[in-house]
Amino acid sequence: QVQFVESGGGLVQPGGSLRLSCAVSGLTLEKYSIGWFRQGPGKEREGISCINYNSGRVVYRDSVEGRFTISRDNAKNTVYLQMNSLVPEDTAVYYCEACWLTDMTAQLDYWGQGTQVTVSS
Repeated sequence: QVQFVESGGGLVQPGGSLRLSCAVSGLTLEKYSIGWFRQGPGKEREGISCINYNSGRVVYRDSVEGRFTISRDNAKNTVYLQMNSLVPEDTAVYYCEACWLTDMTAQLDYWGQGTQVTVSS
């Protein structure tokens, strides 16, 4: 059974940082790219970053490039999202899922509960 379990969200002030974790199970990760998605209040879910588990190639949405860093730990089957210089517009529920590197859309449509990130003073 494929599972994506997100953690690490919270309340942070503007300019602050958070690191999200995504534990993946039930998937041969070397065959996939894994990405982070988010859904802000009243907005559609969007892909923001994607990493190919085999090659390590990464892509970012323009709005997060230079502030967010995606990485993976092969031994732990975990993907991380380091988020720096957070702004209120980053407030959203963050999810991880298999993704397509070409356009950062979801590949499998298996969604976890997500983790809430709130950026507010």
